[in-house]
Amino acid sequence: MATKSQTWSMFTVILALAVQLCIGVKPCVIWSSAGPVVQRGSTFKVYCTFNCKCKYSMFNDQLMEPQSHQKFNYTTTYLNVVNITTDSTYSCVCACDPEPQPDPCGIDISVGYPPDRPTNISCLNNVLNNGSGLVNCTWNSGRHTYIKTTAKLEVITVSESHTGEPLSVTASSKGTDFPSASFIVDSSVQFISVWIKAQNDLNATESAPINYSLSDIAIPSTPVLGQPNCSSRQCIIKVEQKTPHLEIQYRTEQHPWTTNPDSEMQSQSISSLEPYRLYHFRARSRFSSGLWSQWSAHVSSWTQEEAPAKELDVWYSESASDSNSLTVYWKDTDISIARGKILEYIVSVNNSDSKLIFITNLSAQNRNCLVQSCPNCEVTVCARNSKGLSPPARITTYRMTAEPPPDVHFMPSNHSVTISWSKPETALLPAGYVVEWYPEGYKQEELRWNRLSRNDNHAVITGVNPFECYEAAVYVLYNDRSMTRSRSTRFYTMESAPVSGPSVKETVKGDTVIVTWTELPRGQRGGCITQYTIYLENSSGKQETYNIKTENKREHIIKSLPPSGYSLWMTAWTAKGEGPAGQKVKIFIQQDNQLHLILVCAVVFIAMVFLLCLCQSSAVKQRLWVYFQCFMLDVVPDPANSKWAKECTQEKGKMNLPLQLSNSSTTEEDEPILVDVEELPRQICDISVPSNVSSQPPETQPATLLYPLTTYIKSFSHDSDSSDHTHTSLETNTTIDYISSHGLGNMDEEDQEEEERMEEEEEFAEVLGFFPSHNAFMEPLMFGGKLTLDAVKIDCSNFENS
Repeated sequence: MATKSQTWSMFTVILALAVQLCIGVKPCVIWSSAGPVVQRGSTFKVYCTFNCKCKYSMFNDQLMEPQSHQKFNYTTTYLNVVNITTDSTYSCVCACDPEPQPDPCGIDISVGYPPDRPTNISCLNNVLNNGSGLVNCTWNSGRHTYIKTTAKLEVITVSESHTGEPLSVTASSKGTDFPSASFIVDSSVQFISVWIKAQNDLNATESAPINYSLSDIAIPSTPVLGQPNCSSRQCIIKVEQKTPHLEIQYRTEQHPWTTNPDSEMQSQSISSLEPYRLYHFRARSRFSSGLWSQWSAHVSSWTQEEAPAKELDVWYSESASDSNSLTVYWKDTDISIARGKILEYIVSVNNSDSKLIFITNLSAQNRNCLVQSCPNCEVTVCARNSKGLSPPARITTYRMTAEPPPDVHFMPSNHSVTISWSKPETALLPAGYVVEWYPEGYKQEELRWNRLSRNDNHAVITGVNPFECYEAAVYVLYNDRSMTRSRSTRFYTMESAPVSGPSVKETVKGDTVIVTWTELPRGQRGGCITQYTIYLENSSGKQETYNIKTENKREHIIKSLPPSGYSLWMTAWTAKGEGPAGQKVKIFIQQDNQLHLILVCAVVFIAMVFLLCLCQSSAVKQRLWVYFQCFMLDVVPDPANSKWAKECTQEKGKMNLPLQLSNSSTTEEDEPILVDVEELPRQICDISVPSNVSSQPPETQPATLLYPLTTYIKSFSHDSDSSDHTHTSLETNTTIDYISSHGLGNMDEEDQEEEERMEEEEEFAEVLGFFPSHNAFMEPLMFGGKLTLDAVKIDCSNFENS
């Protein structure tokens, strides 16, 4: 029988090939021994019959290479397909080179599974307003077939009077494995019987029938809720649905649903709610029998406010600079305590007599306030909403004692830190503990704390950012308003080296550099900074480093730098290592010109003192005078202009000094002859010229000096050509200069000028009075070979006789 079938197939193929050859459509025919649809994992043969006498080839579209085929007869070849798993296309090619290649012939093979028997049939009767029902059934179709599969729901309805005709409903796919089908039933139908038929090209199957009572699977329509009417503790919800049973649930954000225990037909009153909460409501309904409906859409409403229920959680921080100043802090109030929207905070200070001395209202955004307090004053903080004030939170300023809590330990984890301590061994039991912490450098802005009971010995700090440094301390509070405080300790949860270097600002003062820097931003520290390093490099490349600990120090002074150009930069350190260098700055140290000037002045002063010491020696003075004479002008003062001549004229009357000309020829001139006069200490008018003037002892000098002593008077006549022209006295053999008579006319004016000059000399002598009495510049200089008034003796009687 199989041989006959195969012969018939071959005949059919040859007949089709002959038809194609007549019309010239295809050069070959291809077919599968298992058909175009096969089950996954099957093994079969693909045949190809050619009508051309060329080279034959068979291809698989997935491999794109000629397949190893076998020859069935002189016109037919076949290909063995083993364990096929995916859809494939096979083709036959007849290659006639060099003629054009004919079009190939091919076949598509679909691979899949026969349908499984449907299971888990479930039907629901959604009751409509007119009493009829929409029955929806779902089932499990089993494994995926990978090929086109159809499923039909077969239904038989049963009413009180008769049984309906079978109804077939084509299923729609809700998914791969759970298709569904729906149909409408009349209100008179009481029972239904359903089963599922599934079919594809590989097989067909059906499920066992399932019988339902429509009342058992009846579901009412979804309820519709009205807007709730709420007070502070209760909400009333209207439901637009008439069913025997109604269930309402409510919840707040981030909380699970709670079922209201009370149940009514038209409305429900939900009690035991919290003030100032946003509540969400939903509802569902059910007939006397059957199933619950779907949940309704949510409706939401706020309950009304009430005055805050409890006092605020407050803490304080005393000012380091002002003992009567403190900063009061308070926490955000929980909504269960606030019972409304906080509008403002009220901070007040009362003295010991409960008299109000300070009050201020702060906005709802504030969380701290700086107040001036006193030892017996009381600070209170209240919160206000639209319904009233909270109970006052009183701040008690504690007295700090010397004993801190012992054995405070920190145990960090990823995002929290556990702080533990030992209970103090004191006679007075603690009233409680306060643990405070804040990011380093941000105490005023981000101070946080936890209050603990007297029985606690540890606290867990949460919400700690990684790679950030914090400070924490533990306070022990006592009932006698005393407390102890542990030393502030820095901690972190995760740490790394800093990601940047500090910003540097330098100030150069001479050879000193004042380096200041700012704290790194919080996000760049990597944890707790342990130290800073300053790098200073001169122009020759020599580098100096300065390590600075971070105990609130932001300045460093570098002294005694040699003049040069420098590069300066800084780095920061944590326990994990050194961070990168900050921006480099250039510094130039210049030579100190002021110091150089001081050194020059000091050298000049020392030289002057040395010269003064040398001038105390007479030999040195004589030698200096010899050199000094080279710069003196050769001018002799006129004796007529001297002070003693004027005084003698005033005392004796008119003074006539006959001018005796020298033997040399002179020419008279009408113009007055001016002479330079140098005056020395006063002498008496009658002056004699002894032969040993320079060696006369001091004892031979008169006790009282009536006229100034003059060392010498040198007169240079403008009428003579040389300073060698002199006049000889009639009484002595000493050669003296003649006092010219033309000087008498200006005697009064010269006398006035001479007196003014003497006053100036006396003032100058007073200024120099602090010098020693024996001074090189105070002693009269005595030189031989010169005419002096000490060597001239003038008889005043001559003036009288004349």
